[in-house]
Order: sequence, then C-alpha cells, then structure tokens
Amino acid sequence: MTEELTVAVVGATGAVGRKMIETLETRRFPVKTLVPMASSRSAGKSVTFRGENVTVLEAQPEAFKGVDIALFSAGAKTSRALSPEAARRGAVVIDNSSAFRMDPEVPLVVPEVNGRAALGHRGIIANPNCSTIQMVVALKPIYDRFGIERIIVSTYQAVSGAGARAVEELMTLTRSQLSGEKRPAEILPVSSLPVHHSIAFNVLPQIDVFEDNGFTKEEMKMVNETRKILDDPEILVSPTCVRVPVVTGHSEAVYVETEEPFELEDIYGVLEHAPGVVVLDDPASQKYPMPADTEGRPEVFVGRIRKDLGHPRGLNLWVVSDNLLKGAAYNAVQIAELLVEQGGLR
Repeated sequence: MTEELTVAVVGATGAVGRKMIETLETRRFPVKTLVPMASSRSAGKSVTFRGENVTVLEAQPEAFKGVDIALFSAGAKTSRALSPEAARRGAVVIDNSSAFRMDPEVPLVVPEVNGRAALGHRGIIANPNCSTIQMVVALKPIYDRFGIERIIVSTYQAVSGAGARAVEELMTLTRSQLSGEKRPAEILPVSSLPVHHSIAFNVLPQIDVFEDNGFTKEEMKMVNETRKILDDPEILVSPTCVRVPVVTGHSEAVYVETEEPFELEDIYGVLEHAPGVVVLDDPASQKYPMPADTEGRPEVFVGRIRKDLGHPRGLNLWVVSDNLLKGAAYNAVQIAELLVEQGGLR
C-alpha cells in the first residue's frame, strides 16, 4: 500500500496552482494532507480539495516542515527564495518556474521523455516550459527511432500562458472592439515593458523580452531546454513564439530534419505507440488537433503529419496540448507519481 504524503502547492490560488490541486485529486495521488500556500495577499483564502475547503497558508520557510512533496507555481523569484528552504526541510520540490531549469545540478524532466533523470535529484526538480514539454513529447519517439538533426518550430500560444490578468485583458479588449470602443492594452506582450499591444483579433510575435541575439527569452527556453531534456547539445533548434487570441491550448507547427530516412507509416507507428501522444490525423475528414478540442485533456495531440516537399528527410507536424495541464500542472504531478513509484522521495 502506498504511503500517504503531505503535499504542498505553492501558488495555490493561481491558475496553474489550482490545476495542480485538481490534478492531484483526479489522479488520486496519495495525499494525506494538502498544504496550499500563496503570498501574504492570498493567505487566508481557501481552495477546494476532495470536497473540502482548505485554508491557504503564507508561503514561508517554516511552513514546509513535514512536507514530503512541494509543487511550486509561484514565479521564479519565489522559487529561488523558497525552494532551497523547502528542500532543506526534507521536501522534494517540483518547480514550474524558470528558476532552476538550466541549473546543471537540477533535473529538467518530462516523464515520457527522460523520466529517470528525476531520480537523480538533490531536492529540486524542474518542470520545463509549456511549449517545450509538448514538443519534446511528440518528438522523442521520432528522435529515438530516426534521430533528429534540426527542429524549426513556430508556436501559437494561448493567452492563459501569460496569466489570469492577460486572459481578462483578452476578453475586455475583444468586447471593446466588438462594441466599437477603443481601449488601450496594458499587459501583453510583456506587462513590465512600456509598450503594449492588443491581443484582440491580433497575433503578437513576442513572448517574453528580447535577448541580444534577436530571439525572445521564451524562444531561447525552447532551444536550451530541448537540448537538456534530450541530452543532445548539438541538436539545432530554431523557434518563433507567437501569442494568439486563444484562452487555453498551445499549438505548434513543427518541422524536423531526421538523421535517418523514414517512411510516413513508420512515423505514424512510433507516434501511435508513444506514451502520452494521441495521433489525430485524417485530412479527408478534416480531423486534426485544435485547442478547443484538447482543453482539459492531459495528452499531446499530433496531426497534419506529412513529408516535406523539399528535403528528403524533412517532416512536418502539428502539435497541440493544454498548456495548463500537460504544459504545467499535469507534468508536475506525473513527476511526483514517478518519484512515489520509483522510491525517489528519499
């Protein structure tokens, strides 16, 4: 019988934190005691778990005493401050922020891709970026069978990836335009920057701030995280990340050049047997993955599978997943499940 555990969720009142709590419940994770935590502004509120209201505590070092697993979704600053404190008190931290992803001492884990890496943790495990997670889940079986030299990916990322206030702004600006009003944007593409653009009836080719090389931080996350997860520093990754007026569900147009030649039936074969992947690809019936159909589902959906017209080893894929689930909460709970199953908590 599995030992029941004390599980903390830091950022429990946010969109991903609530999804983490919901996923712990739906997956029947062996939670003896749930300890929801948040900032001092949200402490005292309550969240629902197994039909009961649980009071949210202020996230501070002493609150982690007795916690076995701590799921963090409260931003990089909070994670840097509190994750080592939680680990020092005996908790295994699974962190959804960017704080530790590229730390060579911290495993960066997608269970379907490199799950065993989690067992080498030293108290902290990093959850990758949402857009990276769904891409590597789809590409791992192809990578293992045929090798991959190059990835070119264009993302169509949902507004929920920027937080609840961004979703509110999408709704407000959309209503305003439909009613003939003109309201200024205040949040997207990056709330801390002086210039903002409307997401209503628009696409924004900027997610996060620009780096000196002309790529955004979001794009460089996809480059660096893909190399770390696949343990392949030589793989070529060229991303363009775009925000679209969709609430939930990231979509990606992924082009890869394999090392070995392939036939399409072999691609279908490896994808259809891959863990966490659903192939939805029937052009004659206009069946392909769309965010509206995949919301609330934990899998990664792949369609529009076709050979490239110009490169003999070029392959095009369309990859869609719920960014709040597989892109965040569900992946974190999967890591926790892996630790329990493999005895990786101590």
